[in-house]
Amino acid sequence: MLETTKKKDVQVVIIGQDTKVLRSRTWDRLKFEVEYSLQKGTTANSYLIQGEKTAVIDPPGESFTQNYLESLQLRLDLHRLDYVILGHFNANRGGTLKELLAIAPSVTFVCSNPSVLNLKDYFKDEELKIKVVKGEDTLDLGSGHKLQLLTTPSPKWPDGLMTYDPQTQILFTDKFFGAHVCGDQVADEGWTIYSEDRRFYYDCLHAAQAKQVLSTLEKISELTVKLYAPGHGPLVRYGMMELTNLYRKWSQEQSSRDLNVVLLYASAYGNTAIVAQAIARGLTKAGVAVESINCEVATSNEIREVVEKCDGFIIGSPTLGGHAPTQIQTALGIVLNTASKDKLAGVFGSFGWSGEAIDFLESKLKDTGYKFGFEPIRVKFKPDDVMIQTCQEAGIDFAQALIKSQQRRSPKASVRGSGSDRTAQAVGRVVGSLCVMSAKRGDVTSAMLASWVSQASFNPPGVTVAVAKDRALESLTHTGDQFVLNILAEEKKNLQRHFIKTFTPGEDRFIGIQTKEANNGCPILEDALAYLECKVVKRMECGDHWLVYALVENGQLLNDGVTAVHFRKTGIHY
Repeated sequence: MLETTKKKDVQVVIIGQDTKVLRSRTWDRLKFEVEYSLQKGTTANSYLIQGEKTAVIDPPGESFTQNYLESLQLRLDLHRLDYVILGHFNANRGGTLKELLAIAPSVTFVCSNPSVLNLKDYFKDEELKIKVVKGEDTLDLGSGHKLQLLTTPSPKWPDGLMTYDPQTQILFTDKFFGAHVCGDQVADEGWTIYSEDRRFYYDCLHAAQAKQVLSTLEKISELTVKLYAPGHGPLVRYGMMELTNLYRKWSQEQSSRDLNVVLLYASAYGNTAIVAQAIARGLTKAGVAVESINCEVATSNEIREVVEKCDGFIIGSPTLGGHAPTQIQTALGIVLNTASKDKLAGVFGSFGWSGEAIDFLESKLKDTGYKFGFEPIRVKFKPDDVMIQTCQEAGIDFAQALIKSQQRRSPKASVRGSGSDRTAQAVGRVVGSLCVMSAKRGDVTSAMLASWVSQASFNPPGVTVAVAKDRALESLTHTGDQFVLNILAEEKKNLQRHFIKTFTPGEDRFIGIQTKEANNGCPILEDALAYLECKVVKRMECGDHWLVYALVENGQLLNDGVTAVHFRKTGIHY
């Protein structure tokens, strides 16, 4: 976890002709969402273009309102502000806009049509000046800044909008090409240092809407761009081509998965969307493609088309006035009339008091004969870290159940005696120490049985652990995270049996196990042979695993005995 005593501030830098970035910075977490879980802080980037007319792009959320407006007023008489361009709108950003509007009541909001509805709902009876962008449009600020406005809708942000300035060749990308990391560096010099953060950001936010990502990449491909100006993290200049190609590669990989799950949801206050996002993260981690459908904006034909093609479906709903919203009831009707009964199902939702919508979805699907990939998930109010981890684990379980079901329906022909079988047998002779890897970040604790473990360096002492992408603990093994490697004794079979079993989403891995806390806060198994306290310094993607290299910061022998070793007959599974 990033430790700092710094407070929030606003960093202002000139990035082009008449153009500044105002980076509202925090070294702490802002909210409990999947993409903030690395806890490296973040920046909320807003942009100021001062031509003959003046525009602000993407004011930050209410966490930064006071600092941001003070900084903006030092550089601009807000009474002369002409436009506020919104890449997307939510209630969190609304607090800043309300205070800005009080100072500059004549400002015109520039946004896509879905944002218009949300703006009017948020500001109630207040009179607003709004320029609605439909498809592609322009906004002339003078002095050569004839902005091109491009709608980029997606399930998570149906009101998505990018802005391109031909004068500076800057593309203001809002939620694209960002990263949640805070620092003094404005652009991405030495851009590879941000590779892990950018990949994590993509996996959490965009992997479940890969089709829309590819569509957006196609839309901006004809533009001559020198700089991506995203809503979060460093500006993308030096690694722009590489990051663009990676977004395309990652999205194509997601779109070409063998199995596909459609994730249907509506979200009245954003909480159900957070749950959907966490479940989608678990699904994609386990190698299953996800098609996210926001039922508030999708048509019946769009829903019907994806449901017909999917291998499984998951539907989530808030509870409003004791009921599921109309859009969810419509989507459920389409599912019941379209999806065959052998498709795996799932249900989730958030609520304030009762949660009848979740019960309604569960009963309708069960009565129709669908089997569930996880127990229905019920989240009261806003999900916390532990619940988000539970939702990710539910997504992993759903994907694994879907994969097993597919394998039963289409068993592969035996290759016994073939060259590939002999190779698998030979690979299986590679052995490693049997360990329990335990990790903790904030309130989230997890553990897994690990056998692909090896010492990697003498000075400084280091180890490598291969962690499968679909393991729940994988999300706790990013650079800077800490864990304990509990080395098991051959004689202590009870620990092996305990940790080899399947845990339900959110289940405490340490019930019935004697533990104590390490210096780094992670659990130590008291019956282990020895333990090592480790800190992750590097990760490398290796097929269906991540290879984690960690420095050993402390360790101790706990008991006498012989190290347990895992012998395998084949190298194609554990």
